[in-house]
Amino acid sequence: MRIIVARVHARATVARRSWDGNILSLWVLEPPARGAANAAVIAAVAQWLQVPRREVRLRSGRSGHIKLIEVDANIKLPSPDAAGS
Repeated sequence: MRIIVARVHARATVARRSWDGNILSLWVLEPPARGAANAAVIAAVAQWLQVPRREVRLRSGRSGHIKLIEVDANIKLPSPDAAGS
């Protein structure tokens, strides 16, 4: 299991991500209402790590910008990237 710290920017104009090796910054298009942004975060992390969505969940931070994300899969985190993707 892995824990990832994420900084989420909801209602972004362009979806993107940046990983510095410690914090994953995510820009999601969805608003923070009714869990839409949280669902987008789970989907984005699952896609980034190439694991099923069911293996990704929010451990804490449901209503905040900083979230702890738990990944059940035993994965190796990607190398840091300054440019994002």
